[in-house]
Amino acid sequence: MKESSFQFKQFRIVQQKSAMKVGTDGVLLGAMAKGAQANYVLDIGTGTGLIAIMIAQRFPAIIDALEIDLDAANEAAENAKNCPWNSRIHIFHTSFQDYSKVCKKKYTLIVSNPPYFKNSLKSSDPTKNKARHNDSLPISALFNGVNFLLSPEGIFQIIIPAEHSIEYMEAALTHHLFCCEIVWIKPTPEKKPKRAVMSFKRIQIKTIESTLIIESEGRHQYSSEYKELTRDFYLAF
Repeated sequence: MKESSFQFKQFRIVQQKSAMKVGTDGVLLGAMAKGAQANYVLDIGTGTGLIAIMIAQRFPAIIDALEIDLDAANEAAENAKNCPWNSRIHIFHTSFQDYSKVCKKKYTLIVSNPPYFKNSLKSSDPTKNKARHNDSLPISALFNGVNFLLSPEGIFQIIIPAEHSIEYMEAALTHHLFCCEIVWIKPTPEKKPKRAVMSFKRIQIKTIESTLIIESEGRHQYSSEYKELTRDFYLAF
């Protein structure tokens, strides 16, 4: 059973209401987000607000975060309010499709830990279905909105199951977005990649590929690369 809150070095995430709790996927994207040159950042499907808050800790950008579920949006707003960078984080209770139709801003960084289950068995909990299944945000709608809101020099980053990477690259191409980098996330050295952190730009360049291993010597024996990546966040490191 997940804890009702999760303590990081500089902030705390309350996660009683959000269907998507603090997990490795969110932490990875928050720690790997390319926001050094970003002035405006958009987090699509913020859940608890974790990724938005991590990016606010790392970079001085203004961060807008969207959440379609009301309870999760309220919880994210409280988490953002209680963090040291609350003046730069704005939480919106809205769908990405609706937001992309009215937003006049262009973002230099857009990030998302998107719902990716499709045509699979659903939970009896509708909030979990909304967070995990892509009925409310199909891949085509995701890239369509990103195409509207990404600045000419901007970067769009996502974390998805590794086996879906080709599907996302093909969907991006239909909106003239090109995969410039993939980081394959392996649970252990001998296992296949479980996740992929993918970066997209408007310009077509050779895709850079690399691998990050989470655990190097068995359960909870974390690799030096993973420790270094998350050192500013996890209490254990």
